[in-house]
Amino acid sequence: MARPEGMTATRSGDDRQPAWRTRDAKELAELARRLRRRVIGLVAPTGQGYVQQGLGAADIFAVLYFAELRLDPADPRWAARDRMLLSTAHNTAILYATLEARGLVPEVEGYCIDGSVFEINASERVGSAVEATLGSLGQGLSVGAGLALSHRRRGSDARVYVVLGDGELQEGQVWEAALLAGSRRLSNLCLIVDDNQLQCEGHSDEVMLHAPVAEKFRAFGWDAHEVDGHDIEGLLAAFDRARSLTDKPTCLVARTLPGKGAAGLEGIYAHNLKLPPDVAESALKSLETVQEF
Repeated sequence: MARPEGMTATRSGDDRQPAWRTRDAKELAELARRLRRRVIGLVAPTGQGYVQQGLGAADIFAVLYFAELRLDPADPRWAARDRMLLSTAHNTAILYATLEARGLVPEVEGYCIDGSVFEINASERVGSAVEATLGSLGQGLSVGAGLALSHRRRGSDARVYVVLGDGELQEGQVWEAALLAGSRRLSNLCLIVDDNQLQCEGHSDEVMLHAPVAEKFRAFGWDAHEVDGHDIEGLLAAFDRARSLTDKPTCLVARTLPGKGAAGLEGIYAHNLKLPPDVAESALKSLETVQEF
């Protein structure tokens, strides 16, 4: 997958903007397709990894990293960069595929193999592209709220994004962080709930009913609404709305389909799905190049 890179100064000082970002829905859909292929390619050698979750979240990650986040691949530690935290830190196949495509990490090798920095749970061993070592589910929003509060106090216009799984909503720590963010009116904080109805114990609502999520966050002082996690234009509009707010944080409840787009995998609700070689081959074939740009 090609790595679009490069930055250009748009005003003065260190106020940089990415030279390669796109808001073209077709380009972003094509990027998401390529990310899905890379997810399968990363998981296929060992059959281990969160392939269903990664395929489902590909559209969200494409829009985040190629349209929304202010980043500098040439300077990953740029102080004014936006921060992105993956609270569901095991969903690394899609994270690594995206970081690789955006030029924020070198080519991903040895995914899920002992000794590789690209382990199943994302950690800071990968480098500065992983902002925090999470993985004990439910921690990401607390870290994100702390970062957002710190940026505001320092007068930084950097934004903080957190991707959190719907199963994590069963953790009390999430709601403590939500209460803090709402009461502090952290408008520079955007939470994306990957609502794929999938967790280790089974279908999320069958384990513990968490709906209506948006209404609960609104009660905590958030601007919260549901979005289709596969609707590129809808996601772009939702992030635009989030950036326009000045008095409250945003929660996007993004419904996604496990295995989205891959033959033999789409719609299979299996948290720890193993990926046999023949299934991987069929899935890759179904995701062969449709368009180039």
